[in-house]
Amino acid sequence: MAVQFDRRQLLRGCAGLLACAGGAGRWAAYAEAAEPAALPPMQAREAAPGCWYVEGLSALGSPANQNFISNAGFVVTSAGVVVIDTLGSPALAERLLGEIRKVTEQKVTHVILTHYHADHIYGLQVFADLGAHIIAHQAGREYLNSDTARLRLQASRQELAPWIDARTRLVPATEWIDGRRELRVGDTQLVIQPVGPAHTPDDLVIYLPQRKLLYAGDLVFRSRIPFVGEADSRNWIQSLEKLLTFDAQVVVPGHGPVSTEARKDMQLTRDYLVYLRKTMGEAARDMTPFDEAYAATDWSQFEHLPLFGAANRMNAYNTYLLMEHEQ
Repeated sequence: MAVQFDRRQLLRGCAGLLACAGGAGRWAAYAEAAEPAALPPMQAREAAPGCWYVEGLSALGSPANQNFISNAGFVVTSAGVVVIDTLGSPALAERLLGEIRKVTEQKVTHVILTHYHADHIYGLQVFADLGAHIIAHQAGREYLNSDTARLRLQASRQELAPWIDARTRLVPATEWIDGRRELRVGDTQLVIQPVGPAHTPDDLVIYLPQRKLLYAGDLVFRSRIPFVGEADSRNWIQSLEKLLTFDAQVVVPGHGPVSTEARKDMQLTRDYLVYLRKTMGEAARDMTPFDEAYAATDWSQFEHLPLFGAANRMNAYNTYLLMEHEQ
């Protein structure tokens, strides 16, 4: 029987190229067989005292990079480690765990997911198997249980082998939240704040008031074109303003380098979304065919950015559909 799903749901399911491997033992076998230089480098960096992150590549996910195209973070407390997002494959999650072990022998007690896009969650099974308590927004449950998620995983097992295989699985949260959640682990307070629907329906950000640091997930892309997918770009723009109310001195984005100038560095994402809405909104209002509108649009202020060629046309088309709906 054919599986039915709509065009916008499919676009969400293709949130970047996904990757996943089969577990620690399987990953180790692959790593031993690979030339060390073939693996993308990963190095944990401290963004503020006790607050760490690893930075993914500005690239599409592929077998060559293990789907290391997004950032993840971890916070070392007096009573354990809180991981924020788990990267795009179990192989990467194992490497992230190795980076954590270089910093502390503390147990990973919690994982917080900023959203259920696969480049951020396909490593989740590694931490679930360690017994970590997983927190996510309840809106992510719908996608997790959708045909789109299942079919995307099925396709990724072929597109991104060997890092995705039959052992790869989608992992639900152990705690689904729908409002602000304050989490205290040992001596550290974390504020988990829903900010969607924006980039996704289930966006969360994590703020550490003691460190004035914000893990912003994919509300913030730095030094590359954002992935729009089925985003609610109007709310996304408004959510960026909400992020500034946290008074963060350091922002760890979902993609790209850490920021110490929050307003300035959120501007690229905001300006891009505003421009998409303006140009594609005018085309939709005037009933200009998309191909004609896209060709006539001046993209010069963005075309130098990484992944422009890979993502911009889909972003524009998705925004065109959104603006048709909003008219």
